[in-house]
Amino acid sequence: MDIVLHYSITGDGMPLVLLHGNGENSAYFSHQIAYFSPSYRVIAVDTRGHGDSPRGKAPFTLAQFAEDLKALLDMLSVEKCLLLGFSDGANIALLFALKYPQYIEKLVLNGGNLSPSGVKASSQFPICIGYGIVSFIALFDKKAIPNKELLALMVTQPHIKPDELASLTVPTLVIVGENDMIMDSHSRLIAASLPHAVYRSIPGNHFIAAEQSEAFNLEVANFLQND
Repeated sequence: MDIVLHYSITGDGMPLVLLHGNGENSAYFSHQIAYFSPSYRVIAVDTRGHGDSPRGKAPFTLAQFAEDLKALLDMLSVEKCLLLGFSDGANIALLFALKYPQYIEKLVLNGGNLSPSGVKASSQFPICIGYGIVSFIALFDKKAIPNKELLALMVTQPHIKPDELASLTVPTLVIVGENDMIMDSHSRLIAASLPHAVYRSIPGNHFIAAEQSEAFNLEVANFLQND
């Protein structure tokens, strides 16, 4: 590994790992850290190039972020965890779980997608326009490269086929907002393609963990506590 990810640990018990979304940091989960730390060892991670984690020189891809997570868990001697990811964090969590299922006790996917086509056009179109503009600016100004890399994640990744999910047998919660930027049919496809998944939709948009934290936390807590 070329870097060590920044992380915080709060509480004791079964590790609950939190992965934030694109352009954010672990502070996004402030409500979850406060809610779950009395019962779990909450490990909130800053993804490579986000928050206080360095960019490093490795590829800036979701697949690399999954490898970064494995390196962090190994460093912390975490052999089994509960893994919760939001947006790009959900995509990282899914890629990680597909490659390293032995690390996962339960999986929570909040607002993830299998491909860019899973995002509603009303949300994806402005992202694509922004990516085009920033890519042009980056030709002349290296300061624009970080923004280009961030937007590229949403424009070009991930690429997971629904039938790949059949191999992932860990219990999974697919949870979204009723007005999420991810198409509801796409979220339902993810849940239907996973052998042991449940689907939940609660009032709110893409950012339900932050903006509807009480309802979100209750759904997640019920899933984590039930066999």
